[in-house]
Amino acid sequence: MNTQMKNLVILGAGTAGTMMLNKLHKALDLSQWRLTIVDNEKTHYYQPGFLFIPFGVYSESDVVKPKVKFFPEGMNMINSEIWKVIPEYNKVHLDNGITLDYDILIIATGSKLAPEETEGLTGKLWKKDIFDFYTLDGAKALAEKFKTWDGGKLVINITEMPIKCPVAPLEFAFLADAFFEDRGIREKVHIQYVTPLAEAFTKHKCAEVLGHFLEDKGIELVAEFNTGRIDNEEKKLISWDEREIEFDLLVTVPTNKGADYIDVSGLGDELNFVPTDKHTLQSVAHKNIFVIGDATNIPASKAGSVAHFESEILTENILHYINARPLAARFDGHANCFIESGRGKAFLIDFNYDVEPMPGNFPLEHMGPFSLLKETRMNHLGKLMFRWAYWNVLLKGKELPVGPHMSLKGKILDDIYRSNDFITDEQQITKLSGGI
Repeated sequence: MNTQMKNLVILGAGTAGTMMLNKLHKALDLSQWRLTIVDNEKTHYYQPGFLFIPFGVYSESDVVKPKVKFFPEGMNMINSEIWKVIPEYNKVHLDNGITLDYDILIIATGSKLAPEETEGLTGKLWKKDIFDFYTLDGAKALAEKFKTWDGGKLVINITEMPIKCPVAPLEFAFLADAFFEDRGIREKVHIQYVTPLAEAFTKHKCAEVLGHFLEDKGIELVAEFNTGRIDNEEKKLISWDEREIEFDLLVTVPTNKGADYIDVSGLGDELNFVPTDKHTLQSVAHKNIFVIGDATNIPASKAGSVAHFESEILTENILHYINARPLAARFDGHANCFIESGRGKAFLIDFNYDVEPMPGNFPLEHMGPFSLLKETRMNHLGKLMFRWAYWNVLLKGKELPVGPHMSLKGKILDDIYRSNDFITDEQQITKLSGGI
């Protein structure tokens, strides 16, 4: 009998990596498998909470906790940067000199901001009149700026797609509208929402609703603006086709990229995201490497809900892989996002690869309590309650009441979906997910 331990290594101890660690700790035979997780950070950040910091709703203490608090007891955690993966030899080289062998590798190192990719973005105005809110430091600095800023041209700009939490810039615009109204200076603030997309959001049906909402709030939408550089002297955004937008205060979502070691290892695309089978979450190039969360290049939102749904699929497929069985579990691109709209209300959207957001009730067909594509107080409370669920349920790998596959129950179907004459909800999901 072969008693040699096998190694499963998880790179990244953020949302996706921590969930996978907890799920696999329960699912694997730990007398046969050694679990190791690697991350350079000892602090876990609740990134959805960064959005609220500039407006004084959350503080730093609300969004940070020690990572070890969410690991199974006695887990092997290595605190180090990752230098390089050599998939041909199943090895991971760390900056601290340690080399790890693996039988299975999970890449969960997420995405990071790369403001240096845009000319002038980190110039003399950086953290003075140009800010991000996707980092804790950026959100805190912007909170200080907002305390004394007395109005002018506020530009909220997405530099390029994809970005993590693609609804967050819209939420920021809505919250800014309410914030400056509460301060009594809204008439002094001209807000522009500047995006490379052709409309307000990546999903058309949602973009229609939110585009009208921007208009109702007096927020100007500037679409198809591909940011080329920032002029720090003239305080202008300049697109690749030489369009110009002036600003007094710029809130930017810089280019998002995968981790640097992905590039060094030859595992990624031009933005260091790993080519991944969008259904099985297996690396396209290497069968014993799996990818989850923001680190993938799959056409799903880079959001915590997606990582949660993926974790259930990936856990099942890793068990299938270990037992030399086909990877039968299939991810359908399910995403579920609350969208803060200000004044204690929010929207909720639920969609996947093939199905656009649509109105209805969620998660219960007749009772909700949440409403889809509709602004309600209950949706806002759901957004706030998610922080508790994140720390106490989701990170610990526990089950949530919403399954990994998108359900059509409770949704008001458009004619295009009704015309398919579905019989059961399971068949609806199957057909809309491309026959999986």
